[in-house]
Amino acid sequence: MFSRQTLTYFVQAVVLGLAIAFVVMYLWPEIGGQEAPMVEIRQTAPEPAKHPVGGPYSYARAVDRSSPAVVNINTAKIVTVRPHPFFDDPVFRQFFGGADNLITPRKRVETSLGSGVIMSAQGFILTNHHVIRGADAIQVSLQDGRMVPAKVVGSDPETDIAVLKIDLKKLPVISLGHSDRLRVGDVVLAIGNPFGVGQAVTMGIVSATGRNKLGINTFENFIQTDAAINPGNSGGALIDAEGNLVGINTAIFSRSGGNQGIGFAIPTSLAQNVMQEIIEHGRPLRGWLGIEAQVITPQIAGALELKESKGVVVVGVVRGGPAHQAGLQPGDVLVSIDGKKISETREALLNISGHKPGSTVKLEILREGKSMMLQATATERPTQSGVME
Repeated sequence: MFSRQTLTYFVQAVVLGLAIAFVVMYLWPEIGGQEAPMVEIRQTAPEPAKHPVGGPYSYARAVDRSSPAVVNINTAKIVTVRPHPFFDDPVFRQFFGGADNLITPRKRVETSLGSGVIMSAQGFILTNHHVIRGADAIQVSLQDGRMVPAKVVGSDPETDIAVLKIDLKKLPVISLGHSDRLRVGDVVLAIGNPFGVGQAVTMGIVSATGRNKLGINTFENFIQTDAAINPGNSGGALIDAEGNLVGINTAIFSRSGGNQGIGFAIPTSLAQNVMQEIIEHGRPLRGWLGIEAQVITPQIAGALELKESKGVVVVGVVRGGPAHQAGLQPGDVLVSIDGKKISETREALLNISGHKPGSTVKLEILREGKSMMLQATATERPTQSGVME
C-alpha cells in the first residue's frame, strides 16, 4: 500500500499535468488536431493625404493662395431725384412764390460695394453684372493696398456676369478649378467683402449642383453652398480646399437679407465661357430661333391627342424669325434638337442658345401625329428677348 505522503505527491502530479495540458491545448489547439477559429478583420488602406501640411484642420494655404486675387469693388452713380409731383401744380408753385429751387431736380451720388476676381495678368476681372449695373465710376481695391479705377469691358445680364479691366503690373491671378467635378459634400470657401467690412473668408460645403428654375437669371446652373454669402460678397470667389476658383458668388436665399445657409455661385465652367466671349466680342454670342415653348401637361397632351407626353409644345413663333422661316408652327411638338431629346423648356433654351449665330439647328417635331424634320438657321439672340428661345 502507498503511504499517505506518496499518494499526496501522486495527486499533485496529476493535477499539475492536467493544468499544463489545458494551457497547451488552449494556446496551441493544432496539437490536438483541431484548427484555430478564423476571425476575418478587414482594415481599410490609409488614403493618401489630399491636403497640404496643416489640412484638413486648416485651409490657410488655400486662402493664402487665392485671396490676393480677390478684390473689393466700389461703384458710384449719379441719381437724379425728382421733386414731389405736388410741386408741378401751378397753384402750389404760386403759393410758394414760384420758387424754382423747390422744383428743380436734384442729383445725388449712390455708392455700392461688391467683389471681383482677377482672372489674368492683363488685368481682366470677373464679377457680377448687378454689382456694376448703372455705375458711373468703378474703383477696385487690391489686398496689397493698391487702388485703381476700372472700366467695363462688357456684361451679360442673362447670366449676371461682367468683365472689368484695370491697368496695373504684377497682378495676382487666381488659379482655375474644375467646377464640373464638384460633388455634394466637397468643402468650399467664399471670399469677398461682406457688408464692406473688408475681405473675409467663410467655409461650408457644396449643398447641391446644377440648381435652376430659381428665377434669378435667364441661364441658371448654380452651385448651392452653405458657406456664408452676404451683401458685398457678390462677384467674389468660391474656391475649393486647394485654393482653386470653382465659382463666382452671386446670390443668397434669405427672408431677412442676411445669410441663412443657402447661397448660390455661378460655376467657372459657365463664367469662363461668358468672360471669353465678352473679351472677344464685347458680349456673349448666343443662338436664337424665335420660339416660345411650354412643358406638355396631361391636359395639353389630351388636347393635342398625343400618345406620349414627350418633348415641349411650341406656343408661339416670332413672325419672320428663324423658326418661322423654317416652317415651325404653334402647336408643333418639339421632340429633339440636333438629335438630343428635349423634355423641358430649359433644355430647349440651353440647346438653342448654345448654337453660334449662323449655324444650322435641326429640329425634330410632331405635327398632327406625324414626325417631321426641319432645319433652321440660328441668328444672334436679342438682348431683350423675354422668354423666347
